[in-house]
Amino acid sequence: MRYLLIILVHSGISATAQIDTATVSHAQKLIGINFTDAEKDSMTGWLNTYKQEYDKLHQQPTPNGLSYPFAFHPAPPGFTIPTKQLPVHWNIPTNVTLPANRNELAFYSIPQLASLIKNKKISSVELTKFFLDRLKKWGDTLECVITITEELALAQAKQADAEISKGQWRSPLHGIPYGIKDLFAVKGYKTTWGSVPYKDQVIDEDAFVYTQLKKAGAILVAKLTLGELANMDLWFGGRTRNPWDLTRGAGGSSAGSGAATAAGLVPYAIGTETWGSIITPAHRCGATGLRPTFGSVSRAGGMTLAWSLDKPGPICRSAEDAAIVFYYMKGRDDNDASSIDRAFNYTGKAELKKLRIAYAGNYFNKLGLQSMQWSVLKTFRELGANLQEVQFPDSAIYTYNMVGIIISAESAAAFDELTRSNRDDLIRRQDKNFWPNTFRMARFIPAVEYINANRHRSVLMEKVNAFMKNYDIVITPSFVDNQMAITNLTGHPALVMPIGFTTDTHLPNSITLIGNLYDEAIILAVAKAFQDATSHNKQHPDKFKN
Repeated sequence: MRYLLIILVHSGISATAQIDTATVSHAQKLIGINFTDAEKDSMTGWLNTYKQEYDKLHQQPTPNGLSYPFAFHPAPPGFTIPTKQLPVHWNIPTNVTLPANRNELAFYSIPQLASLIKNKKISSVELTKFFLDRLKKWGDTLECVITITEELALAQAKQADAEISKGQWRSPLHGIPYGIKDLFAVKGYKTTWGSVPYKDQVIDEDAFVYTQLKKAGAILVAKLTLGELANMDLWFGGRTRNPWDLTRGAGGSSAGSGAATAAGLVPYAIGTETWGSIITPAHRCGATGLRPTFGSVSRAGGMTLAWSLDKPGPICRSAEDAAIVFYYMKGRDDNDASSIDRAFNYTGKAELKKLRIAYAGNYFNKLGLQSMQWSVLKTFRELGANLQEVQFPDSAIYTYNMVGIIISAESAAAFDELTRSNRDDLIRRQDKNFWPNTFRMARFIPAVEYINANRHRSVLMEKVNAFMKNYDIVITPSFVDNQMAITNLTGHPALVMPIGFTTDTHLPNSITLIGNLYDEAIILAVAKAFQDATSHNKQHPDKFKN
């Protein structure tokens, strides 16, 4: 006690400090430890001392973009990250022609559009104006557009045409428009994060993803909607609509990216996933979404929700398109400590008979035998795949809501200023299941519990990697049990693709392919084989064909 009194004297805290043993008695209920009266009395001095230090900390600016010096890497000890990049040859057809009905251009693939532009059958300016017109025509209907970047797009398109006319073709994306989720900064334009408190925010920075695609010659035509602060599909201007049924939402949080791509307002779009934000809108809108291995794409210039979980990725209409976009957007920079340089040696070829393809029987068996997910397995068998039924590790290793603890703690820190300023009251949803309450509640997650959750996460990573290394692909239903939470925590790549329409709602349904770390090339090639043999990803909502 003498040492404690010395601390109190030097810190200027009196014996009638704000935090007393009664405060500790209440607080200990949150952590599941019962302290004796003597132990409570011993800690009150330090608690008050730290309270003073917290007050000093709170006087420092803590914006969302403030760096976090600790980097999460999904590769377990001893894992070799592929770094040797081999040449990638894209299959750009030579005989593509312009459709008699120009509206059909809206659903051309990236290779088809690349062929038209490279062979000068359409200019980038023409194609850009075509998609700008579609964004203006349908953007309000879908409530999927925050900002049309028309001036920038036309300038980039003119530059693309000038370069291509001189034979300077940069990539299959050169001259092709796209949209980006409005949590990525682009100089000269608002970056709203879909949220009322930030709807007029301008960040004087170009996000890494935008810069990478710009290098490839891509044309940014729109900043697309996201649910407020990357949750669900409700944003400050409305609710992003599902192009197959306008009475329903597009799913979140990359809602605008999913809806705009599926409706042919853009050829492809960029989204992000922390826990389902690429998978969900791609599933609901009938798109093909790739969630890359964590760290494959720098998040610099993007809104932070959770440092150890946020992942940018493409939402497209085919696996082949997703492969092209991912190749040109991947990479690292110094402003994202978790980002790495890694190889992506995509060939587009999948020898299904030789690949070790499994399906998660413990998930499939929870579906009715008439569920269309079973037909996916039938198709793969018909294509020559030797499928093995396996038990995906789930409840045996995922025994509590680990992802909830980690996301809540990290997101509350990322939006500390929003909570402290009370501007969180401006967010449209104020129910107990949305961000304002999550950020407030998370103030009471002890640092010890957050750290220990991540320590147990390392065990989860080791066990899932030990399981996955036995297979090249594991096929799972997209939304059964804890697969999505587990694979987001472990950083594994996943691809979701459409497989038909539900009989009750007539909305798209999907399947998910999970791959090994840094092995997106196999996932995409297998998905391409499925899509080449089926027509599911070639279905488009009738309303947007005009």
